[in-house]
Amino acid sequence: MSRMEPLSIEDCTDTELRAALDHFVATLGFVPNSLLTMQRVPAIAKAVIQLNRAVFSPGGRVDLGLKRLVAHMSSFATGCQYCKAHTTVSATRHGVDDEKMAAIYDYATSPLFSDAERVALDFALAAASVPNGVTDESYRALAAHWDEEQIVEILGVVCMFGVFNRWNDSMATPLEELPAARAGELLGDRGWEAGKHSR
Repeated sequence: MSRMEPLSIEDCTDTELRAALDHFVATLGFVPNSLLTMQRVPAIAKAVIQLNRAVFSPGGRVDLGLKRLVAHMSSFATGCQYCKAHTTVSATRHGVDDEKMAAIYDYATSPLFSDAERVALDFALAAASVPNGVTDESYRALAAHWDEEQIVEILGVVCMFGVFNRWNDSMATPLEELPAARAGELLGDRGWEAGKHSR
């Protein structure tokens, strides 16, 4: 059960924020309830959206689908079921096919993942862990496949999902219908469940 009910998008009186929220309808198909909760303090919601746009910029050099998988592994490390569901939807909307998404927890051995993807996902898991699990060795493995600009993009995803993971787990944000359905379909047999994010 949600600890704080998300406001309706119609409740948003800040025109800049309303336009940003409408952007999610166009790109994701719905406005995440996390942002509808954050809108109580528009400056916070706008800052998070700005970071989201920077991290997932189409002009970046790291594939947008892989970035969603990085976000998924970050959420896996923290145990945020809400964000695991969201990243399942967004990954499959950005070029990751269902078979690959369903194999995400086998990325270390699955032939569906390249070596470059594996080290990026290893890094995401280590960077999102508490305490932080990144070592000189794991950083060198990452740097063998990705340049410094790409590493900044990858770590930017992990850091942004640090915000989302903490927010949604703390608020028990209610999960929207689409991400709940997709996560259940692709990851339900791998232990995913809505838990406290159920409506």
